[in-house]
Amino acid sequence: MELVNIALKGIFVENMIFAYFLGICSYLAVSKTVKTATGLGAAVIFVLGVTVPVNWLLENYVLKEGALSWLGPDFAETDLSFLAFIMFIAVVAAIVQLVEMLVEKFAPALYGALGIFLPLIAVNCSILGGALFMQERQYSTIAEATVFAVSSGIGWFIAIVAIAAIREKIKYSHIPAPLKGLGITFIITGLMGIAFMSFSGISL
Repeated sequence: MELVNIALKGIFVENMIFAYFLGICSYLAVSKTVKTATGLGAAVIFVLGVTVPVNWLLENYVLKEGALSWLGPDFAETDLSFLAFIMFIAVVAAIVQLVEMLVEKFAPALYGALGIFLPLIAVNCSILGGALFMQERQYSTIAEATVFAVSSGIGWFIAIVAIAAIREKIKYSHIPAPLKGLGITFIITGLMGIAFMSFSGISL
C-alpha cells in the first residue's frame, strides 16, 4: 500500500511540473509536437528510473555517515555526504549519455527531432530533483526509491504530452498575436497546475 501511495503522489499530488515546476525549460521547448514530447518524456522516465535507485544505493552504502560500515569497523564513522551533489550529477550524466547513444542508434528520426534537448536531460532539474527528493525523504528501501522515480517520470511524461497535444490543437485557434507561442503555453500550464492542485486534497 505504501508503494501505491508513493506512486500516486509522484504522478498526481507532487507532479514535477505542476507542483514544483522542475524541468520546465525542456517541457516548454520540446512540447511543440506530441511525437517529440512522447520521446523526451519516455527518456525522462528511463533516466529517473535508473538514476534515483543508483543514487539511493550510493547514498545508503557509500555517502552518508556510517554507510561504509560494511567495509569494517574502521569506516563506521566515515561521512562522505559532502560528495552527494557531485556523485548524483555524475550518475545522471552517465545515464543520459547512455540514453543518447541508444536513441541515436534505434530512433535516429527522434534523435534528430529532439536535437540538443536530449543531452540536456543531464541538466534537467527534474532529474537531479528526483535524487535530492529521494535523499530528503529518506526512503527506507530501494523499491520505494524506484517507485518514486518511475512515478515522478510518468507524471512529467503526462505533463509534457498533455501540453503538446493542447499546443497542436490551438494552432487552429484564434489566439491574440501577443499570446502566441510561449505566452499561451504559460497560461495553459498555469491552468493545468491549478487543476492538478485538486489532487492535493486526496488523503494518502
